[in-house]
Amino acid sequence: MKVLISTFGTHGDVQPFLALGQGLRAHGHAVAVCTSASYRPTIEALGLQYAPMSDTMLNLTKALLDGSEKALAVMRRMGPAMRAMVEEEWQAAQAFRPDLLVYHPKMLGSYHVAEKLGIPLAMAIPLPFYTRTRAFPNPFFAGLRLGGWANQASFRLMSVTGGMYSGMTNRFRQETLGLPPLRRFADQLVTRAGAPVPVLYPYSPHLLPVPPDFPPHVHVTGSWFLEPTTPWEPPAALTAFLEAGPVPVYVGFGSTGGRGAAQRARVVHDALAQAGQRGVLARGWGGLATGALPDTVYALDEAPHDWLFPRMAAVVHHGGSGTTAAGLRAGKPTVICPSYGDQPFWGRLVAERGLGPEPIPQRKLSAGRLAEAIHTAATDSAMRQRAMAIGEQIRAEDGVGNAVAVLERVGQQHGAPLPVA
Repeated sequence: MKVLISTFGTHGDVQPFLALGQGLRAHGHAVAVCTSASYRPTIEALGLQYAPMSDTMLNLTKALLDGSEKALAVMRRMGPAMRAMVEEEWQAAQAFRPDLLVYHPKMLGSYHVAEKLGIPLAMAIPLPFYTRTRAFPNPFFAGLRLGGWANQASFRLMSVTGGMYSGMTNRFRQETLGLPPLRRFADQLVTRAGAPVPVLYPYSPHLLPVPPDFPPHVHVTGSWFLEPTTPWEPPAALTAFLEAGPVPVYVGFGSTGGRGAAQRARVVHDALAQAGQRGVLARGWGGLATGALPDTVYALDEAPHDWLFPRMAAVVHHGGSGTTAAGLRAGKPTVICPSYGDQPFWGRLVAERGLGPEPIPQRKLSAGRLAEAIHTAATDSAMRQRAMAIGEQIRAEDGVGNAVAVLERVGQQHGAPLPVA
């Protein structure tokens, strides 16, 4: 089976899909990944085919997040960049001719491309964002306590957001694909033939149990973790730091913007000192301007979470789904300092499960509050035991394997060839 994977975004948006591609390839399928050009070396190092897409949209997103350009100037360039992206999706699909398309919902052309090619598709996102349930509200309303019917109603937000891009996607359908336009708020989780689009949610059901009202075409697979192809060798300075004293605390805010980066770094330094903890700081996309550091703090640009997190006493981060999953997989208590999107949802969930203290929104971040949270995460034995227990459960999951099995069933139902055992 030939599978085209289309995704876009920061490292956390792309890496799970590379793990899926890795798993599909291990099961004998041909895989191409359509995403920003910056990821091409990583994709090809995994033995996957790269389907070209420019870095334009990724660079604009980065500029918006790190504050390197004025927001209004960036937004003016977003429209043309988005239109170029859907055209690149089509070009990638024409070149690869897939039997199945798996896509992140940020890839706005995928639904239409699959219809044009007459192939099945599956949507994937590590967040229960597109399936109505009585169990909890739409994750963007994480702070609200709603009843069952109101929880379900909160998911209707998605039909509104999809309509924001209908003008662009309908032009794409008509002018490029030769397809008829869709209604402004058409449900793109149902095919034109009326069948539901399979949905994959790569997060752990041990962290967020599967609601009983999820329909059968919705699959909570477990998280998708990339398997390292070669052992990672840490810098000598990092090894020396880890060996020089007590187990440190990881602090990193991922793609949090560069605005206020120096102030955030000062807050982190002061908080670690007040909590009596050593720290490993990840700079991310300018989220922390580390500058001069005391001997008790080490700064790095990047390190594989699966190598680094098991060597930490606790992890402090922004609450992206991938970083949250990696920290819990390592069995570490987690302090989440959310900014936007799904981050408050994971912060609230981690706290409710007793796997970390209450989340501290970035706008309310202070040295005192962070110090208290770090101290709790690093010293609370009951919290540590709970984190270790869920870590064992997550490590026992086979999220990629579960997803591959679902996709093989989808392909088989539509006559796609499967590898010979």
